[in-house]
Amino acid sequence: GGTAGSRVTAEAVDRGHRVIAAVRRPEATSYLPDGVRVVTGDATSDRSVRELAPEADVLVVAIGGGERGLWLDAARTLVTTLRGMPDAPRIIHLGGGSTLLTPKGTRYLDEPDFPEAYRDSAQGQADALDYYRTQADGVTWTYVSPPPLEFHPGERTGHYRTGTDQPVTDAQGRSVLTYEDLAVAIVDEIENPRHENTRFTVAY
Repeated sequence: GGTAGSRVTAEAVDRGHRVIAAVRRPEATSYLPDGVRVVTGDATSDRSVRELAPEADVLVVAIGGGERGLWLDAARTLVTTLRGMPDAPRIIHLGGGSTLLTPKGTRYLDEPDFPEAYRDSAQGQADALDYYRTQADGVTWTYVSPPPLEFHPGERTGHYRTGTDQPVTDAQGRSVLTYEDLAVAIVDEIENPRHENTRFTVAY
């Protein structure tokens, strides 16, 4: 239901997918498209995950606004709940761009000038990525990183390029993307999986 999740929801509905939006406050989601089934849900609750999983092909995790442990708690809950479940849905986790690598090979979040105001959330997303990479055996997951800096609401163009651990940059060295085209990339990945059990990044 948030900035990213609502755009993924809209993109999926536009393409004819059946979408269940699991949100903390269903009463505040009147902006979501018609046809979306809205339920109360929490990615850090094994009960919520167990209830939603049988109806889903994919669980898209697009959460924010919490303390550092939120993203790791969600990753751990999803993996441990889905592991061993027959026909378990795939996890697509919208993660942070600050976990991408600079030209020096260090993470953006480890740079000295990284804004302190975002450090806890950036480290929380990094913790989740580390968890998927080291402890998510038995489930199928994908971690998606937007650009580390220039990522904002805007126009849906339907065009983008993908990379792995370094930002995708244009001829001017910029890595830019709108939330709308991130949603395009995520729904493309749902329809045609190309990055199972790994991380990928998206930009123009």
